[in-house]
Amino acid sequence: MPGAMPRIGLGTYSASNREQWIDCVRTALDAGYRHLDTAQVYENEEYVGEGMRRADVPREDVFLATKTVHVDVPGPEREDVREAVSACLDRLGTDYVDLLYVHWPAGCYDPETTLGAFEELREEGAVRHVGVSNFEPETLDVALDVLDAPLFANQVECHPLLQQEALREYAVEHDHWLVAYCPIARGEVFDVPEITDVADAHDATAAQVALAWLLSKENVAVVPRSTSEDHIRQNLAARELELDREEIERIDGIDREHRIIDREYAPWN
Repeated sequence: MPGAMPRIGLGTYSASNREQWIDCVRTALDAGYRHLDTAQVYENEEYVGEGMRRADVPREDVFLATKTVHVDVPGPEREDVREAVSACLDRLGTDYVDLLYVHWPAGCYDPETTLGAFEELREEGAVRHVGVSNFEPETLDVALDVLDAPLFANQVECHPLLQQEALREYAVEHDHWLVAYCPIARGEVFDVPEITDVADAHDATAAQVALAWLLSKENVAVVPRSTSEDHIRQNLAARELELDREEIERIDGIDREHRIIDREYAPWN
């Protein structure tokens, strides 16, 4: 496995309502989560930071990840990136993030400029690990060629309906994490017989089975998003759900390529 990171984190996509996200983050940390995932463009970093402060968990025990460089944000120059990250830290109310992702390899993203800024920030201690998001093998090849620091993670949409086998193999080969967003396909796994049958056999939810299937894969972590306390706790409990080989192979055999997040500027288009 690559460097240490809790394999289940709380995804926080969408700004939603301030008090709701503060409460979600506090609830998740109090329930046992130790990995939080946010982004500049989610417009909720302030809420995530406040939720951390309200929880009874020391900052150093939380693996905190955020993202910047999203098409035309923050700008093309190295100093633009540095200023954007400084603003992220201010909103989060912390001196550092454990993981900083390039949000999309598009628009103002330039490998040498952007990743050069990330490496400077890592050397200065504002960033512990460098990651990327929504990268394909070709864009990963370029990033690895540019980076001197280890690439820690690639965050991509990944679930039983979009299994990302090539990217999972790439992560194992190059010793980084594949962090799965939309890991329950925004609820669509609840309508997949291969998953619901396994869930029934374990007296579990389809979401827990989808998460357990992902966690059965080498170098894979998950960041399910939820605003429900029950679902937050159920998702974390997926760590304890062990699927047998036959069940894993049945889900492996789902023959679909259903992508939920598909932008015109994405590297696969």
